[in-house]
Amino acid sequence: MNDEYYMQIALDLARKGTGFVNPNPLVGAIIVKNGAIIGRGYHKTFGGPHAEVLALEQAAEETDGATMYVTLEPCCHQGKTPPCTRRIVAAGIRCVVVACRDPNPLVNGQGIASLQRAGVEVREGALRKEAQQVNEIFLRFITTGIPFTQLKLAMSLDGKIATKRGDSKWISGEQSREEVHRMRGRFASVLVGSNTVMVDDPRLTVRHVSGKNPVRVVLDQHGLIPITSRVFCTEGRTIVITGAIPAENEAMIRDLGKEVWHVPDDHGRIDLGSLLRRLGKEGLDSVLIEGGGETAASFLEAGLVDKIAFFVAPVIIGGRAAVPAVGGDGADRVVDGIKLKDMTVSRIGDDFLVTGYPLND
Repeated sequence: MNDEYYMQIALDLARKGTGFVNPNPLVGAIIVKNGAIIGRGYHKTFGGPHAEVLALEQAAEETDGATMYVTLEPCCHQGKTPPCTRRIVAAGIRCVVVACRDPNPLVNGQGIASLQRAGVEVREGALRKEAQQVNEIFLRFITTGIPFTQLKLAMSLDGKIATKRGDSKWISGEQSREEVHRMRGRFASVLVGSNTVMVDDPRLTVRHVSGKNPVRVVLDQHGLIPITSRVFCTEGRTIVITGAIPAENEAMIRDLGKEVWHVPDDHGRIDLGSLLRRLGKEGLDSVLIEGGGETAASFLEAGLVDKIAFFVAPVIIGGRAAVPAVGGDGADRVVDGIKLKDMTVSRIGDDFLVTGYPLND
């Protein structure tokens, strides 16, 4: 068995913490001795024991001379838990294989250096790209303080998200809708525009799978959303983002225990860049953008989308008046369109899920 084989097992473990550790990283660790896995662990909850410690505890007294595989560089500082490097050295681990470094300024190579000073062999880079993708939210947030953003849209084969009469239920299939709930569970917050709330009245919660409900963020520049909307009437944190909203509307929203943030730009519109920075300061490391075509266009045109996830259903809606998946003014020329990299396509029931990363300038 090679390093990649064991690291893949550690990565699979790391994913089990998805949605429960934000804004901490997803980390998996296994301990191997004489070709057998004697300890496994993953970071399960924010503030809870780290993956390395759990793996060491499971391996008990058999760790002397063993090899540890860990998806992210072990920490060497005192945080909510003691340094993992200290526990690793004390356990007599002979070698630590690390998929990728932790860019947290409190770690960033210092964990590896600490192990090496103690005489522990360290090998880096096994499945590095895969490990970085597993922690793409954490890596973005810890280095910039700005939440990782993913734009999710469900559209017809001809790129429509609603008919000319505004009907959009349901373009995607049941399995795709279940996957959307799984996505929500991965993100600290979910964002929509006022039109989505007024037309669809969504709850924006995780219901079809196990997971934590994200914070709901609603763009409502002029205070148009009815106070009876489910984002106000259901339990959970809801933040209304506005440029200018009538005082009586704001008072009613606050009376329901929800929040109103004023984030205007020089023209009174919502400043999306400032919004993301403020969400980051609140400790929200990620945003799933589920708004309609205009919300999608606003974030894309501002270069504020880190990843796209487009569900494409086997249906053709047609019609010039049907609602396009991405609104806005659009590109004048094909060459000016937003380009993407690292595209993948997978089957979700009868639908296709297309993911990729916009090349933002």
